[in-house]
Amino acid sequence: MKDAVPGEIRKEMTSNTTSEYLTFRLGQEEYGIDILKVQEIRGYESPTRIANAPSFIKGVVNLRGTIVPIVDMRLKFNCQSANYDAFTVVIILNLQHRIVGIVVDSVSDVMSLTEDQIRSAPDIESIIDSDSVIGLGSLDNRMLILLDIEKLMSSSDMGLII
Repeated sequence: MKDAVPGEIRKEMTSNTTSEYLTFRLGQEEYGIDILKVQEIRGYESPTRIANAPSFIKGVVNLRGTIVPIVDMRLKFNCQSANYDAFTVVIILNLQHRIVGIVVDSVSDVMSLTEDQIRSAPDIESIIDSDSVIGLGSLDNRMLILLDIEKLMSSSDMGLII
């Protein structure tokens, strides 16, 4: 049987694959995570502290019977300040059968990026493990740091068992 899609067109279709990212702000930077990892977005509520947890793990909340650890990404990424206001939100993530919440300054929107709009991240020393950065996405005048949130949350320095 002959291909329904000629080889050249198929190649072009796969090179322009679109991925959707939920974008959020931490200080002046804008980040993106795979929208398929996001379960819900909630307003910030003070979690119950856990003794001896790293400072960026704010504690846990009970989310409809599931105990969810809450990670403040602003503290994890050493942002200048971590003020809690009306825009502060918790993004609830569903990662490898584990639910985790991350605190961010605000959620922006959902962006669709093609492979052509994603560039490799430069090799520089950073608080973020380079394995956790997918690349840099650009659309118009916006630059996004695209995170592999699953790798980031499962890294050994996070203190979470995922």
